[in-house]
Amino acid sequence: MPISTTRKLLGATIAAGVIFALAGCGQAPTENNPGGGGDAASDFQTCIVSDFGGFEDKSFNQLSLEGTEKAAEEIGVPAKTAQSNTETEYGPNMDNMVSAGCNAVVAVGFALSQATVDAATANPDTDFVLVDDAGGENKPDNVKPLLYNTAEAAFLAGYLSAGYSESGKVGTFGGMEFPTVTIFMDGFKQGVDHYNEQNGTSVQVVGWDGTTGSFTGGFEANQEAKTVAKNVIDQGVDVLFPVGGPIYQSGLQAIKESGKDIALIGADADLFETDPTTADFVLTSVLKAMDLSVYEALMSAAEGEFSGEPYVGTLENEGVGIAPLHNFEDKVDAELMEQVDQIKQDIIAGEITVTSYLSE
Repeated sequence: MPISTTRKLLGATIAAGVIFALAGCGQAPTENNPGGGGDAASDFQTCIVSDFGGFEDKSFNQLSLEGTEKAAEEIGVPAKTAQSNTETEYGPNMDNMVSAGCNAVVAVGFALSQATVDAATANPDTDFVLVDDAGGENKPDNVKPLLYNTAEAAFLAGYLSAGYSESGKVGTFGGMEFPTVTIFMDGFKQGVDHYNEQNGTSVQVVGWDGTTGSFTGGFEANQEAKTVAKNVIDQGVDVLFPVGGPIYQSGLQAIKESGKDIALIGADADLFETDPTTADFVLTSVLKAMDLSVYEALMSAAEGEFSGEPYVGTLENEGVGIAPLHNFEDKVDAELMEQVDQIKQDIIAGEITVTSYLSE
């Protein structure tokens, strides 16, 4: 066999081995967003690991990536990214980031909590930013939790939905029954209940009674998610609030196939902006300013001011909120929006109490 052929086969074998190794050990870090030559810390490497929703979910992971890329641009070093395709890649992806020389690693989502704590414990000189989880009782000081009291913002969306609804029924469903999902649903129901108390109405919430509800079992936009959405829609709702990253896409499909006039509410990001296909359907979105809080946490780390103290986004500090009505502005009574604005101020002032696992 010619030497050149032998070398080609050997190279192919090595490459195949590398690919196989990466498949079993997480994803190799890739570089995103070449830095813009900022002054903060030009040798400070920012990195991010997604959950299995992926960076193109137009929601949770995407917002966190945008905050990471903004920080990287100001710092002047390309951000390193690793997308998790399965839960088994969380730990290896975190380890790969440390091996790649990352100074600060963003872990997107509560599902990465244990992997983050393990990596932080083993690497005390690396800073970790954990989105949407407190890190547990054994959280090391080099982990900063970013938490969001989205119940406050969802309360506003619930009140708005109850006032908008003509059928007297609004619906919600979630991906998995985790506190970071049900916190949206809790606030939504409390907002509907408050509308009923204030207006002598009896708008019903389908899909969540405060204890049990409708869940897809995951965070993929798939047939199961569409079936759950259809089951909620079939109970007569005219507002639908899917909570769980990409599952809103299945909710939108179910709305279109129903042929009914049903408004969609987004979660995490302003769907009108991140996914233009929702423009004619989305009433509003319940926002988590993950892009801003991730950016601020990374910049603090780059400037040597990292703190493991938890950040909690609220209406008061603008860490949570609701999106503009966009195409629905002419469909919603101005008086109803004035009430929503006043309720926001009352929540901030402590005159209205919204309960959630964070308020406990």
